[in-house]
Amino acid sequence: MLDLRGRSRLAPILDPIATGLSKARLSPTAVTIAGLLVTMAGAWLIAVGSYAWGASIAGLGSVLDALDGPLARLQGKASIRGAFIDTMSDRLGELAIFAGLAFSLRDDETALMLCLFGLAFSLLTPYVRAKAESWGAEGRGGWMGRAERMLLILVGVGVSGLVGGNKVLFPVLWLFVLLSGFTVAQRIRRTWQQLEA
Repeated sequence: MLDLRGRSRLAPILDPIATGLSKARLSPTAVTIAGLLVTMAGAWLIAVGSYAWGASIAGLGSVLDALDGPLARLQGKASIRGAFIDTMSDRLGELAIFAGLAFSLRDDETALMLCLFGLAFSLLTPYVRAKAESWGAEGRGGWMGRAERMLLILVGVGVSGLVGGNKVLFPVLWLFVLLSGFTVAQRIRRTWQQLEA
């Protein structure tokens, strides 16, 4: 939902930053890669148990990733290749975050399973959309787009790092799995209804 509505609301904030990046002669691809590298650095901090710092840095990487689109449009460089790199960067960033979290929780079997299902649903959500669109259907929608997923997991991890223990993190992981799983089901149902028998 935020993916669909948030871009126009964030434009007054992101566009001036994109203008600054353009003046610095940075390309959209460079910003995409920088965002991924920052996200991976945050994921590494999460892996070693520094949740608050890791979530903050990974969040900064997500913000950088949100700037490549406005920068590409500003420079007139929007392309299929750029969109492909951006999509791959998004998936790798989510993979890194969940891998880091799973590593830090490796001694807890339930937590590992939650991380596995959370990652699986995170990857299935855009897959269903891509498959739907390849058949001419509308694959967007659902409660947990990428923006919602990143917001929920990073805020949950960050708050968990501040308060200590897993009293916050475990409920967040359960909520993440339930909502992202429901989103996959929403997209599958919507796609099924649009396809011909």
